[in-house]
Amino acid sequence: MAEERMPVATPGASATAGADGSVRDRGALHRIAAGEYAAEVSEVGATLESLTVGGRDLLLRSPAEGPMLFYRGAVVAPWPNRIGDGRYTWDGQELQVPITEVERNNALHGLLSFQAYEVVEEGSSALTLRTLLYPTTGYPFALEMSVEHRVDAESGLTTTVTARNLGSSDAPYGVCPHPYLLAGPEELDEWTLSCPASTVLEVTPDRLLPVGTRAVEAGSDLDLRRARPIGDRFLDHAFTDLSPGADGRWRVTATAPAGTGVEISADDACPWVQVHTGDRPEPENDRKGLAVEPMTCPPDAFRSGEDLVRLSPGAEHSASWSIRGW
Repeated sequence: MAEERMPVATPGASATAGADGSVRDRGALHRIAAGEYAAEVSEVGATLESLTVGGRDLLLRSPAEGPMLFYRGAVVAPWPNRIGDGRYTWDGQELQVPITEVERNNALHGLLSFQAYEVVEEGSSALTLRTLLYPTTGYPFALEMSVEHRVDAESGLTTTVTARNLGSSDAPYGVCPHPYLLAGPEELDEWTLSCPASTVLEVTPDRLLPVGTRAVEAGSDLDLRRARPIGDRFLDHAFTDLSPGADGRWRVTATAPAGTGVEISADDACPWVQVHTGDRPEPENDRKGLAVEPMTCPPDAFRSGEDLVRLSPGAEHSASWSIRGW
């Protein structure tokens, strides 16, 4: 059976409904392209639904219908990863956000992944979306969020997320993407992986909450400073002390046996990266893609304060990352 494709909006148009007039579950879908690269973006969450090079998928897609699955392609803000118990203290005020990872009693992946955005600028190779995050009892801060997805024929896709504090008090803030990378059609265990990190965040095994950092031991399962086969190793770790290239950007690269591959890169605005082998209890979802998430701060930063952005009234914060493939 041929794969069912989602309705796509051409520049200046919106694909908000199916053929029967029903509303699309993730809002209008927009397509941008340059050279051999093409990307699809949903208005709900400013979600990166797909990215292809020469027709080959570089990202794991969600099903055509229903909500985004496992945060595939999400823009995660105003905090990446999780907040233990959903409770944190900010400038002396104790705050509680909703528990969204019930099995671990954590608040997972921010507040914006399922919020509607509006398109403010659209061209053949770039799309900018905007939304307002209004204050709630758990996050009493007002943010204007802008997400630009831009495709270049040489460098692939670059996403830039800009937050502006519209309120009258300082706001805590962090951001990351949540793509699941596809190196090629072979099984994930057959790919090789490199990640230029020398420090790893240690977490509790039950709730994945931080307990401290340690150096990555040379030759250990977490030492990916040179490309190594993924094999059966389990990864769901946040890394830091990322060594950049000559251009100031660090890179995580996955390569398949036949020579295809995918790479995500960022600069020092994202000093952390979460790498996860996508282990799931359902066979149809288990280890189907490699989640690689450049982060401005580590997990549970709302409680630890580590690398957390303090966004003052009227101030802006921008972070970007790029994905390319071959």
